[in-house]
Amino acid sequence: MKKTLFYFGILCILISVSCNRETKPVEITAEQMHISIDRVVDVMIHDIFSPPVASRIFAYANIAAYEIIAQSDPEYNSLTGMLNGLEAIPKADSEIINPQMAALMAHMEISKSLIFSEDRIEMYRDSLYNVWQQADETTFLASKDYADKVISHMKKWMDKDNYKQTRTMPKFTVNSDDPSRWQPTPPAYMDGIEPHWMKIRPFAIDSSSQFKPVPPPGFSMDKDSKFYEEVMEVYNTGVRIVNDDSEEVAIARFWDCNPYVSVTRGHLMFATKKITPGAHWIGICKIACRKDKADFNKTVYAYTKTSIGIADGFISCWDEKYRSNLIRPETVINQYIDDNWKPILQTPPFPEYTSGHSVVSGAAAIVLTDIFGDDFYFDDDTETPYGLPVRSFSSFNKAAEEAAISRMYGGIHYRAAIDNGLKQGRLLGNFVIKKLDMNNREQLAEN
Repeated sequence: MKKTLFYFGILCILISVSCNRETKPVEITAEQMHISIDRVVDVMIHDIFSPPVASRIFAYANIAAYEIIAQSDPEYNSLTGMLNGLEAIPKADSEIINPQMAALMAHMEISKSLIFSEDRIEMYRDSLYNVWQQADETTFLASKDYADKVISHMKKWMDKDNYKQTRTMPKFTVNSDDPSRWQPTPPAYMDGIEPHWMKIRPFAIDSSSQFKPVPPPGFSMDKDSKFYEEVMEVYNTGVRIVNDDSEEVAIARFWDCNPYVSVTRGHLMFATKKITPGAHWIGICKIACRKDKADFNKTVYAYTKTSIGIADGFISCWDEKYRSNLIRPETVINQYIDDNWKPILQTPPFPEYTSGHSVVSGAAAIVLTDIFGDDFYFDDDTETPYGLPVRSFSSFNKAAEEAAISRMYGGIHYRAAIDNGLKQGRLLGNFVIKKLDMNNREQLAEN
C-alpha cells in the first residue's frame, strides 16, 4: 500500500511539473535567413544559373518571406498592388503561427522549387524543421500549414510571369553580315544567353523598356568616331595592365562574377564556377544587415527590396542588350586592331550594351542606401571563397561605381555601356524605392 502511494505521489509530481512547464518560443534569427540565402547561392554556383535567372530566384523567395512578415508587423507594408500581378496572400488563421518561422519556411521552399540540386537546400531545411518540431510541435505544424498556403499562392503568381514560355522560344540568331552586331566570343563561343528575358514580367517597373537608355555610339572604325575612341580606350587599357599586378587588375577580378568562365587544358574544356553579379550584391546586403545588427524582419525586408531592384535591373538591361545587339570589344579589337589581344576577363556570352554589372550595381546601391543610409562603410568579403582579398568601400554607391568601371579594366565593355548602364540602374533603383514606399504611391501615380 505504501509503495502504491509512493508511486502515485511521484506520478502527481511529474504531471504537475509537465503542466506548469511553459513551452519556450522558438526564436527565428536573422542568421538563419542569411544561411538560407547562402544555401541558395551555393546551389546557383553548382547548377550554373545565368545572372538573369538567378535574380528571379532571389526575388520570388524573398518576396514570399516578406509578405508573411508584412502581415504581422505593422512596420512593413504588403507589396500587394505594388508588384505587378501580386495579389494578397492568405490571411494567417491561427494565433499560434510563428510568422518568422513561416517566412523562413516559405523562403526555403520557394527557393527549392526554382533550382535543380534540391538536396542542398533540403538538408538545411530538414535540420531546422527537426529542431523546431521538437521544441514546439503545435507551433511548427501550424506555421508549416500556413507557409504551405502562402507558397501555393506565390507559385500561382510565379507561373504567370512568362518564364516557362521563354524556355521554348528560339535561340538568338547571329547576324554575321552586320559588323556592328554581337558575335559569340572565345573560348566556348556560346550562344547568346536569355535573348527573351525582356519578355519576363517585371516586378516593380512598368515594362522592360521603361528605363531605356540612350543608344550607344554608332559603329564606326573611322579614327575620328566616338565608337573608335571607345574601342581604343579598352584596347590601350588592356595593353597597359595585362602583365601588371595593378589595382585595375585587382578591381576587374574582384567584380568578375561570371558563372560561364571556360578553361581550356589541351583538348579538355571545363567551367570554373562563380557567383553572379546579383549574388554579389545579395552578399553585400548580408554584410550590411550583419553590420547594422538587423533583426529577422528587417533582414527579410532588406533582401526583398534589394532583390527586386536587381531582378528588374536585369530585365531592363537585357531589353537593351538584345535591342542594340552591339559587338563586344574583344571581337572588334581582334578583327581590326590586334588579333593577339585578349581581355583580362573572359567575355560573357551576350551583347555588350548596356553593362549588366553597371545597371544592377546602380540599382542595388540605390536600394541599399535607402535602407541603411549613405556613407555606410563596409568590408566586402563576398569574393574570399574564390581566393580574392577583401575590398573596403565608404558607401554602396562607391562600390557600384567600382563595379561598373571594373568592366573597362576587364576589357569586356566600352565606356558608354558603363556610364549609361550605371545611370539606367540608378534611375530604376530610385523608381523601385518610391514605388515600394506606401507614402509615395499617390504621388507616383500622379507623375
